[in-house]
Amino acid sequence: MNLPNLITLLRLGIVPGLVYFLEVTGGNRIALVLFLIASMTDWVDGYLARKLNQTTALGALLDPLVDKVLVTAALLGLVAQDLVPAWSVTLVLTREFLITGLRTAAMSANILLAASWTGKTKTVLQMTAIALLLAGIQPYGTYAWWAAIVLTAYSGIEYLWQTRRLWV
Repeated sequence: MNLPNLITLLRLGIVPGLVYFLEVTGGNRIALVLFLIASMTDWVDGYLARKLNQTTALGALLDPLVDKVLVTAALLGLVAQDLVPAWSVTLVLTREFLITGLRTAAMSANILLAASWTGKTKTVLQMTAIALLLAGIQPYGTYAWWAAIVLTAYSGIEYLWQTRRLWV
C-alpha cells in the first residue's frame, strides 16, 4: 500500500466522523472542518501519486469511489437539515451511478473514459457548495449548490454523449 492510497483511505475514514457530527450532534462547524480536511486530501493523494510515480489501479478505483462516498454522506446530512432538496441529491447520485456504470462498460470494451474538465469542475463546485452550506454562508452556499446541480446535469449529458456508441 503506497502513500497516496493510504491518504485516500484516510479520507474514507473521515466519513463516519462527518456523518456523526452532521446527524447526531448537528455540529456543522466540526463537520465542515472534517469535510475540508477530506476534500484537501483528494488533491494531495492525486498530486503525490503523480509526483512520486505511484499511480495504481487500486488508486484509480478508490479515489473517485471515496469522493462519491464523502460527497454522498455530506449531502445526506444537508438533506436531513433541509439545506438542500432531496430531488437535487437524487439527481447528483443518479449521475454518479450512471457515470460509474458507463466507465465500467467502457473499460470492458477497452475504452478509457477519463474524467472530463466539466466532471472535475463539477466535483470542485459540489465540494465548495457543501462547504459553504456547512459553514452557514448564505445565500452563497445555495447559489453554489444550484450551479453545481446545473454542471452535474451537464457533465452527465456530456458523458452520455461521449459514450453513445456503448449504449446505442
